[in-house]
Amino acid sequence: MTVPARQGLEAVDILRRGPGEAVGSVLHDDGCDTLGFLVPAGTAACWDVPGSTCTETNGRGLSLAPEPPVEGSDWLLPPGEADLATDPVVLRRALGEAARLIEAADSRR
Repeated sequence: MTVPARQGLEAVDILRRGPGEAVGSVLHDDGCDTLGFLVPAGTAACWDVPGSTCTETNGRGLSLAPEPPVEGSDWLLPPGEADLATDPVVLRRALGEAARLIEAADSRR
């Protein structure tokens, strides 16, 4: 699942401040324009968060190694330092909270 970097970084902060290990592995692109959260298989079928994209892997899945699975990306939170996938329900809430925080901050300028 990909999201603009600003919202994604805010969501990562929200998730990391929460109870337990709420955030899984996260990628960023070379330009730092987007963040990619690894989510469980099947999430794309019901993902409808505005401003984000969730891509189905068609059952291929990903084998994660120390090297990022997508060319031109790098790990923000690599596998092993975090759970493999982020719970989509928890992620949806964090992205919503992040969007509200960003909107509030931008409206104060």
